[in-house]
Amino acid sequence: MGHLVRSAIQTPVRDVKMNSREIALICIFAALYAIGVVFLAPFSFLPIQVRIADALLPLSIVFGMPVVIGLSLGTFIANTLNPVGNLGPIDIFGGTVANFIATFVAWKICRSNKVPFIVGIGCQIVIVSVIVGTYLSYLLGSTIIAGIGYLFIGTFLAVGILGSLLVVIIKNRIEAIGIEN
Repeated sequence: MGHLVRSAIQTPVRDVKMNSREIALICIFAALYAIGVVFLAPFSFLPIQVRIADALLPLSIVFGMPVVIGLSLGTFIANTLNPVGNLGPIDIFGGTVANFIATFVAWKICRSNKVPFIVGIGCQIVIVSVIVGTYLSYLLGSTIIAGIGYLFIGTFLAVGILGSLLVVIIKNRIEAIGIEN
């Protein structure tokens, strides 16, 4: 066992290089998400919720890993600062993991531009609805079907509709001004 620990300590982290643009994007998206959720707290928490800040999730398709990390960090912060009623570590870590998986999967699926971005957004809706809906139904004492169903409606509105519009607008602006991703 000692050799495993020693090996892990001595093994350098491979290719973890971030430039200032990526670090800035992580900070911007973390702040935008946390502020959006906390500021709109009455809509952001409990079984029936429409997290307007979830409209940022599809931007992982456009900006990649900085959005994945930034929104995961923002989720952790927002769920920790929950002003409506703290649901504890299950909500803090569950929501963070759900958004990390959702943004990472959509980015991986759509990064080659061979798969339409709407497929990645559909995956995000399903992932967030199932993970968060399941643990919220447990925490709040409702059925799993109700938990997932309520979350699906709010996530569809925020991620599916608002997020899709945001992706289209930002992709068009990036192409119009010639910024490389």
